[in-house]
Amino acid sequence: MNVFEMTGHQLKDLLSKKEISAEELTSAFLGRIEQVDGTIRAYLTLTPEEALAAARDVDRRRAAGEPLPALAGLPMGIKDNISTRGVRTSCGSQMLETYVPPYDASVVQRLQEAGGIMLGKMNMDEFGMGSSNENSWFYPTRNPWDTDRVPGGSSGGSAAAVAAGEAVFTLGSDTGGSIRQPASFCGVVGLKPTYGRVSRYGLIAYACSLDQIGPFTRDVTDAAMVLEAIAGHDSRDSTSADVPVERFTDALHKDVKGLRIGVPREYFGEGLDGATKDLVRQAIRKYEQMGAVVEECSLPHTDHALAAYYIIAPAECSSNLARFDGIRHGYRTSQATDVLEMFMNTRAEGFGREVKKRIMLGTYALSAGYYDAYYLKALKVRNLVKADFDRAFEKYDVLMTPTATNPAFRLGDKSQDDLSMYLQDICTVTINLAGVPAMSVPCGFQDGMPVGLQLIGKHFGESTLIRAAHAFEQMTDYGKNRPVLEVQA
Repeated sequence: MNVFEMTGHQLKDLLSKKEISAEELTSAFLGRIEQVDGTIRAYLTLTPEEALAAARDVDRRRAAGEPLPALAGLPMGIKDNISTRGVRTSCGSQMLETYVPPYDASVVQRLQEAGGIMLGKMNMDEFGMGSSNENSWFYPTRNPWDTDRVPGGSSGGSAAAVAAGEAVFTLGSDTGGSIRQPASFCGVVGLKPTYGRVSRYGLIAYACSLDQIGPFTRDVTDAAMVLEAIAGHDSRDSTSADVPVERFTDALHKDVKGLRIGVPREYFGEGLDGATKDLVRQAIRKYEQMGAVVEECSLPHTDHALAAYYIIAPAECSSNLARFDGIRHGYRTSQATDVLEMFMNTRAEGFGREVKKRIMLGTYALSAGYYDAYYLKALKVRNLVKADFDRAFEKYDVLMTPTATNPAFRLGDKSQDDLSMYLQDICTVTINLAGVPAMSVPCGFQDGMPVGLQLIGKHFGESTLIRAAHAFEQMTDYGKNRPVLEVQA
């Protein structure tokens, strides 16, 4: 098996046995990127010299007999809205095309302390706004399973890189499904932690009350390893929860006998592709075979969640993106005769269509005379959605739904149909509104394309999710499949 087809924990064993060096492993992944990323386009920025230097340092420490951290020597990628000191962080936008942060995000610092080797920054929908990665200002990423299809969004580059063997693991961010949906489309594991479990310090914000950073990995064990490295309280993030970090890897290899699973009926209705529904139902039946107790349940306000999300998220986006004005940092137009014209032209030229649309929607929802009618009402719906989950988790340990309504669609199929594109988030936005953790794991293939099962947990219930996901993974082979890619000589 090639190293770019192996999991992180398998590679960790090879490294610890000195069957391969960190420098050799890093060089192999850089070679893989050179072979396939001309087609996949998962990366926006590569850092080969820095990666090789970090790998050599891991090898030096191993040769000296020093104790090494959990992820030592494993090549990784970072979504391009997560700040990296000295490395461009563009958010997939012309507005930040030349921005180089002077500091590392907390998650980057923690991964480096854990020994991860950063290969570069991952492509994404501009400022995290999109469900297909077609909104990147630079170029779209393509799905490794079928390069005529999208990888999902907004963390499409992060998901595609793991699926294509261009990184052992990557980080993404999830505002309304931007980790889980691309994980489903690309056939990898994607974990959105509880809001506050992972520090957002250094994440360039889209919607502060919804954004959360999490990992893409090849299997559940790797997800547990990465989450252990990045989770924990951070005094630099006012929304960071001061909750002890569990050993998430301890939840692996535990059975699910007696686990109480709720299956919300609202996620299996109109709009869900029939074949996708069948695959997810079959996956849930496997839990019954393993001894779990499965029951249908209801989250009655689910039907209102998407509308609430597309008021709350744009409202927060309108506020967060106000800073990009051509004065303080970022892109500045060359076509202006005064400050006002410079400000207007900078934002008109620097932002893409989708970002401008969401800024306008959010500004309208927050404006005098409309705040109560839209934004305040959306916040009330959010409270009702959260209450639905709270009631469900009084009875159930885990909820299970489809991650997406369909497999990956073709590039261009939905880019001119805003409503159809927004409906791609219908299975995922409720989780962000409620702030609970969720993850997507591969549960089958439909016409050769991966389909994901979404597991949803209680606040700070990641260990239960990992336990349930790992048990399913051990019973199936879906996650062991790898796409076949043409390589460039």
